[in-house]
Amino acid sequence: MSTFILLLLTGLGLAGLYYLVASGLSLVFGLADVLNFAHGLFLSVGAYATWWAATNLPGAGSEGLGFVLAVVFGVVAGAVIASIVELVLIRPLYRRTIAQVLVTVGLSLAGVALLQAIWGADPRPFPRPAWASQVTTIGGAAVPNSSLLLAGSAAVVLAALLAFLRFTRVGLVIRAGVEDRAMVTALGIDVRKAFTLVFAIGGAAAALAGILAGVQFSVVSPGQGTSLLIFGFIVVVIGGMGSVTGTAWAAAAVGLLQQFVNYYAPGLGDVCVVALLAVVLLVRPQGLAGVAGGAHA
Repeated sequence: MSTFILLLLTGLGLAGLYYLVASGLSLVFGLADVLNFAHGLFLSVGAYATWWAATNLPGAGSEGLGFVLAVVFGVVAGAVIASIVELVLIRPLYRRTIAQVLVTVGLSLAGVALLQAIWGADPRPFPRPAWASQVTTIGGAAVPNSSLLLAGSAAVVLAALLAFLRFTRVGLVIRAGVEDRAMVTALGIDVRKAFTLVFAIGGAAAALAGILAGVQFSVVSPGQGTSLLIFGFIVVVIGGMGSVTGTAWAAAAVGLLQQFVNYYAPGLGDVCVVALLAVVLLVRPQGLAGVAGGAHA
């Protein structure tokens, strides 16, 4: 029984990481209809900004409030970079899908190369708090605190996104802009500001994912965000493009499937995830909770 609990909770931790990566992708696609292949760069920016802040920013560190300050710095850095990317590169290319793909793929490659040029290609130790290396006993299973942190953070982000979309004026504008952008514009509302805000939120979520990945794996590397982005896209497609809750269900399915299969059949977890993706595309091409377009709860 303890093995099942351990696999369940660590699988949910992995699912939390995938959700944090995928939530920004899903939100950006739902509103702006943009497949952002540079999303992995935001993960790396958040992780490296936190790593830098922990040793260079006054008051920041790897423990207590110092670590919280470093994390806030990393999340803000991810949001700022995402906003700049939207304003400078994406905004002139709305409704030009091929150009968007080429620009964001090129930006992703250039970003990884830039990080390698500044800090090298080798992984660097991440400023991991001591408590994140410890375990908590639940039902006889010694569960890593880092997995609990990932699952809890994903739950908080999911609740915040749902509340933002459902109960705030900006959230209502975003949902209305998804349904009928021309009508919202005719009412005098600048939908472009909503686009930038959504990119900022997506960048912040991605940066948080990169930071927590650093805590989970104890290292940060330039290509870390790109490898996680693959699973982020899988989760978004399975859950339904633009669906916040669908992305959460898909992340849970992928994380648990991968964790359980890798335990009982080592090395086959990724294969089963791809097989799940293929089945969903064949049976329900719009995804588990996908609709004919738009970001929705």
